[in-house]
Amino acid sequence: MRGVDAETAQPTPTGAVPKGRSARLAVPAAVLASVAGAFAYVGAVDPNEPGHYPVCPLLRFTGILCPGCGGLRSAHAFVHGDVLAALQANATAVLGYLGFAVLWTVWVVRAARGRPLRVELGPVHLWALGTLLLVFTVVRNLPFGGWLRP
Repeated sequence: MRGVDAETAQPTPTGAVPKGRSARLAVPAAVLASVAGAFAYVGAVDPNEPGHYPVCPLLRFTGILCPGCGGLRSAHAFVHGDVLAALQANATAVLGYLGFAVLWTVWVVRAARGRPLRVELGPVHLWALGTLLLVFTVVRNLPFGGWLRP
């Protein structure tokens, strides 16, 4: 026997308890609170001052900048509203912040409507993302890629 969810008028599976809107938004809210907390910490504790954060092991042992190098400086600048400094510190990180904002917004809208978020990345998408990060890493470590270094 199936019931009907009062808020969405959608059928519920047998024995399923329909969730209210606040329950559906609890996980996206918790994720946002966690990300906001992390950004608040990085905004308050300046990564440009030595001794606050560990050094990237790849950079320390090889001298090669990884795709994440400069990410904390980028987040610090982003929190303080300096988007150009954030882009200069790590452009892919800024794209990641914006991508997260879009994905989170879609998640909240779908959760409020009682629909699940489905992000289906196929092999082409994953290869494209990996290639982008690889090209970014290689270019920022070459002499002409100085504009991509933190």
